[in-house]
Amino acid sequence: MNIVTPKEILREITRLNPFERFEDGRPRVPDDLLQRMEKFTTEEAWGTLRKHGYHHQFEGNWIQTHPDKILVGRCVTAMMLPHRPDFHDLVQEQGIRDGRIGGQNSWVIDTLVEGDVLIVDMFGKVKDGTFIGDNLGTSIQSRTKRGAVMDCGIRDYQGLRELPQAAFFCRGVDPSAIADVTLAGINMPIRIGSVTVLPGDIVLGTPTGVIFIPPHLVQEVVETGEDIQSRDEWGKAMLNQGKYTPGEIDVPNWEEHIEAAYQQWRSAKED
Repeated sequence: MNIVTPKEILREITRLNPFERFEDGRPRVPDDLLQRMEKFTTEEAWGTLRKHGYHHQFEGNWIQTHPDKILVGRCVTAMMLPHRPDFHDLVQEQGIRDGRIGGQNSWVIDTLVEGDVLIVDMFGKVKDGTFIGDNLGTSIQSRTKRGAVMDCGIRDYQGLRELPQAAFFCRGVDPSAIADVTLAGINMPIRIGSVTVLPGDIVLGTPTGVIFIPPHLVQEVVETGEDIQSRDEWGKAMLNQGKYTPGEIDVPNWEEHIEAAYQQWRSAKED
């Protein structure tokens, strides 16, 4: 069996990717697009996805270790299943043949590189479902400089809070260790709440929640989001000055004379 999805399959399931790829087959969205997205809100990315028919890309109601941080990175996915002895033995034997060491949750972390965000589907399990504590969290920080989104629990919350270069989203906190689960695979399609996540998606984690962006929409999400931010900056300034009413500004399309005033301001700012 394959613990990690073969790159040929990854290329097929992410066939709309317009960018280069990692050696493992995952899409490699350019760093500059990730950096530009770090100033975004969830809402600034959400509209573009909806426009293209991606109606189930957001998941909220998380516990966050670093709610003041925006989490942006390339998704590495992992699925954990409830323990079943025959399947667990098969996975463990394959891991040994592959030269993997430690617990099966560690196997996933060993694949991470800088810019990745680990996305874990563990069916919301919290007690005995703590995918990481502060030791494995430190390893994630060291490898990715990002963090993780885990549909399960964490332990050592206070230690994870002290990590300066990471942010973690989870469903709960518990002192128990991970138990009675088996790794189904790495870099496969998974479910996080109501969202289907593919390896190589870009995750944007904010105080609102997490949103998952397919690689072929990242460029448009970034450009549209920056336009929204610019218009919001000018529109709020006009509202503060009392130059326009909320009914004139808080609409999808401005009247011609308002649009012209905004474009004049934008040109002057760019100059």
